[in-house]
Amino acid sequence: MHFGIISPPVSGHIHPFGALGRELIRRGHRVSLIQMPDLGERARTEKLGFIGIGYSDHPPGSLPESLAQLARLEGFAALRFTIQAIRKTTQMICRDAPGCIRSAGIEALLVDQTEPAGGTVAEHLGLPFITICNALVLNREPGVPPPFTGWNYRNTLFARLRNRAGYAVSNRVMAPVTSVLRSYRHEWGLKPHQSPDDSFSTVAQISQLPPAFDFPRRALPKCFEYVGPLRDPTREEVPFPWDRLDGRPLVYASLGTLQNRKESVFRCFAEACEGLPVQLVITHGGGLDERAVASFPGKPLVVSYAPQMAVLAKTCLTLTHAGLNTVLDSLANGVPLVAVPITYEQPAIASRIRWSGTGRVIPLPKLAVRELRETIQIVLSESSYTDKARTVKRSIESAGGITRAADIIEQGIY
Repeated sequence: MHFGIISPPVSGHIHPFGALGRELIRRGHRVSLIQMPDLGERARTEKLGFIGIGYSDHPPGSLPESLAQLARLEGFAALRFTIQAIRKTTQMICRDAPGCIRSAGIEALLVDQTEPAGGTVAEHLGLPFITICNALVLNREPGVPPPFTGWNYRNTLFARLRNRAGYAVSNRVMAPVTSVLRSYRHEWGLKPHQSPDDSFSTVAQISQLPPAFDFPRRALPKCFEYVGPLRDPTREEVPFPWDRLDGRPLVYASLGTLQNRKESVFRCFAEACEGLPVQLVITHGGGLDERAVASFPGKPLVVSYAPQMAVLAKTCLTLTHAGLNTVLDSLANGVPLVAVPITYEQPAIASRIRWSGTGRVIPLPKLAVRELRETIQIVLSESSYTDKARTVKRSIESAGGITRAADIIEQGIY
């Protein structure tokens, strides 16, 4: 079968799709990413086919420029910028994808939960589709806070009322996107969505969270499955200077791919670890220049890229912006975390770190060297954080990963 992937144009979503796609390819299927031209090389790196769309309004070179602009923003400014980018992407998918999908002979779609246009296109074409939750689970429940907040989980009347207000705000924020979808659904003779949940698959919804890392859920559909991180254990590792590890306990620091230009945050990580009996490893994904790296105190080991899972296997603590992939990879290795959420769903992921007891959280406005150093020492010295991280590790190990996800997809489609 020929599967098409509809994903946001960012590495944090394409990386798990790549792992899942390669598993399906190993089973004899074809898998193609459907996205703007700048993602062609990334698709080839992930060993996926590629179908380019959006050449008129997303020409080559436009994505790096947009991501660079986004990296300079924080908080709601970054959120507003992202919403407008999603609106443009939604317009592009609805306008260009149907014709390309027909021409390519795609028979089923794998749609990221954060790309509601994918389900609408599938309905329009009469194709089966499966929802892949590469970010936090977006299914709404009265007891679960909206995914753009850092609110703690509480099963109280006040919390449910607060959550309802938060979802109302979310509806207003997402109005530019839902307006585009509403227009295309009307044009194609499809019923309007009454809730964002209407855009999710009724065949299968697959989340890369393990059950132990989500808030308690009481209203998930029967087709929903937690499978844990979508990772490919056969993936070739990137080079790493293993000989520079000096035997001290490792602290691993990463700000992912969208926030990796935050030099001040990396510098705070370095200053906080200076003088502690640990070796700091920083990976910045090309976001820092050599001048910045050379000026970091404490002589941390700084690389552009690292084989994350292999390094985390030797790590005792992760410093992170609470990006989901880094968090899940850390927990898959039983590594506790100190999170400094910056924007998007990162505060919500951080609240799950707090709730699960797998680490501690410092809000970005309160980030300071002294507090961060004290927090690092607390997490390293109190065994409860490592114990809880290992509990989540066991949940991940039993969830099934890409093998179970691929099984669910084949069973659902056939």
